[in-house]
Amino acid sequence: MENNYNGSERREFARLDYVTPIMFKVCRKEVLDKLLAGYTSDVSQAGLLCNIKENVKLDDILWLSFDRATLNICEELDRRSLIYQNGIIGKVVRTDSQQDGTFNVGVQFIIREEKDLTHIYPKIKFVSNEP
Repeated sequence: MENNYNGSERREFARLDYVTPIMFKVCRKEVLDKLLAGYTSDVSQAGLLCNIKENVKLDDILWLSFDRATLNICEELDRRSLIYQNGIIGKVVRTDSQQDGTFNVGVQFIIREEKDLTHIYPKIKFVSNEP
């Protein structure tokens, strides 16, 4: 894939340092009933970096709940992102283990304009508690 961007920052959106508690669920049947906690390190319109105790897997789908109301980008987040039960749905794109036994996890928000959500629907269905 060719990258035509020549600036110092290659991300589409700037990241804001933003430390706040986060609650999340991993959208897998065996662990969905567990509400887990951590905290964010930074956030952008496209995703966030968080620190958590659980070792999630790449491509896991997460339901994330954190204080978006204090962010200047809140309106853009809510407009672009897939929101479900007041939480943002995201996909794990990076995990880095830390010396203290926690994990820094990069999460890319699932956007409403995704062309193919068929790989996400079965995982989100677990969140809804529907039969």
